[in-house]
Amino acid sequence: MEGKKLLRYSIQLSMLKQLLTLNLINEMEYKLIQKKLMKDYGIVSNITA
Repeated sequence: MEGKKLLRYSIQLSMLKQLLTLNLINEMEYKLIQKKLMKDYGIVSNITA
């Protein structure tokens, strides 16, 4: 189950990054949504930063 949870988080983070790259969201929105995803999925640190 934990592997599926991490995979789902990774996919959502990737989609979020695409929104930022396409300028559909700004940096502030990206960080806000990323924090929410991290909380929802129990991710404690962002190693991609």
